[in-house]
Amino acid sequence: MHVPDIHSFLKADLHLLKEVTYPAKTILLEEGKISDKMFLVKNGALRVFFYQDGKELTLDFITENQAVSSFDSFLNSIPSDFVIETLEPATVYELHADPFHKLMKDQEFQHTFHPLFYKRFSEINKRLISFIRDSPQERYQQLLKNRPELLLRFPQHYIASYLGITSVSLSRIRNRR
Repeated sequence: MHVPDIHSFLKADLHLLKEVTYPAKTILLEEGKISDKMFLVKNGALRVFFYQDGKELTLDFITENQAVSSFDSFLNSIPSDFVIETLEPATVYELHADPFHKLMKDQEFQHTFHPLFYKRFSEINKRLISFIRDSPQERYQQLLKNRPELLLRFPQHYIASYLGITSVSLSRIRNRR
């Protein structure tokens, strides 16, 4: 999930952001909990996933200079549909919901946030359409074209989950090249 760029937020009121370092495999948001923070990644990597039939299904990877939250939960105070965890040791800037809502009253911040939010919405929409329209091979090719660094950075089972396939299927796709 390419989310709002961290530098846009850092131009905002820095005193509202708290820098925190987490070890790998730390759960930052649990499924079913209300998100009260947005995370802006300084370094490291996060994974967004949910559980289905006892399996973890990866929605996205969030890396340096990206932000993530369960936006529906964060903006509307409803339970999150997914989990956010660190895959690597990660340093993030945390922005709590109350200061965020105060920032949203500022027109300059709105001009920064709204285009980033719309971009994020567009990316989610494209990913959804890809899962309906494209074959696993085509989704792999898109990942290879748009975010090849993920293929080198994360274990195959996470990549396979992100593509909506098994690790065995991913191996077959990679071998076809």
